[in-house]
Amino acid sequence: MTDAEIEAMQDAMEPASAYDLHHDTDVIEKRTLAVIVDNEPGVLARVVGLFSARGYNIESLTVAEVDRGSHTSRITIVSSGTNHTLEQIEAQLLRLVPVARVIDITNSNSGIERELALVKVAGKGEKRVEALRIAEIFRSNVIDTTNESFVFEVTGTSSKIDQFVELMEPLGLVEVSRTGVLSLQRGPYAGAGR
Repeated sequence: MTDAEIEAMQDAMEPASAYDLHHDTDVIEKRTLAVIVDNEPGVLARVVGLFSARGYNIESLTVAEVDRGSHTSRITIVSSGTNHTLEQIEAQLLRLVPVARVIDITNSNSGIERELALVKVAGKGEKRVEALRIAEIFRSNVIDTTNESFVFEVTGTSSKIDQFVELMEPLGLVEVSRTGVLSLQRGPYAGAGR
């Protein structure tokens, strides 16, 4: 055996540096976080800036004041990454001064997530009838109609809305507007809200 072969074998047996470890087993997952913040100017920019500065993607973002008395708002963020990355996001959000609380809705046994979408479909004849039939199956409401189009309001999980939109594409889908994910925890007590 040559010296080079021996050295190659030794290198293969040495533990790798923590910086060189590849996380091939890390699975990309999607997570919904409810972030309770002080309702003051610039808070949303700081939260979004945290994601931007670290190269994290926001897939959905909703924000609204939830308690006028205590001046708090709820930011619901959907992001994806490895478990390690998502834990880092949560920890870094907690370090921001205006953030009072961060709740991982996805990993909570009592989490509820919903989204609302408005879906415009244009069609005549059989396509129009089929669009109405599918809308009934999905329990969506017709909130506007003309002789040539419908606007449907559909509420549910993001995957339900994705399926509805996919089924409407061949029937004359024109436009989609989505709210982003909203979330709460079940039970009689306030989770991440008031």
